[in-house]
Amino acid sequence: MTHTARITKTLSANDIGETGAHQAGILVPKEPAILSFFPFLDPDAKNPRVSLTFREPDGITRWHFNFIYYNNRFFGGTRNEYRLTCMTRYLRARNAAVGDQVVLFKDGDGRLHVDVERLDTPAVTGDDDVLVLSGGWKVIRI
Repeated sequence: MTHTARITKTLSANDIGETGAHQAGILVPKEPAILSFFPFLDPDAKNPRVSLTFREPDGITRWHFNFIYYNNRFFGGTRNEYRLTCMTRYLRARNAAVGDQVVLFKDGDGRLHVDVERLDTPAVTGDDDVLVLSGGWKVIRI
């Protein structure tokens, strides 16, 4: 399968729900290289969001995640962050653990895909093709 874009996030205890925190999904950094993977969200709207459908490697199983810009800081609140939510069921179904990587990619037709790479399974990339960003996120240049 040809990838047109690929990003990864190394999962923390908080991401997989081991800390007991009640966070709303995985924090997405405001790095342009990461945000460009996702659809544009209008910053003039309060807490804009979009539902995204991701396919597993089998090409059949689908998961619906929400990409949200919690921007209520500009509307009298305190938050100013992007999150990918509704992932808990998926991560539990895949038995994701701390240190595993959630992999998000687009195929040549623009369809979204999701997978989990285990901590003990190295990612197949060349050092020159990986841009490491804060919070365990990576952009894989295709």
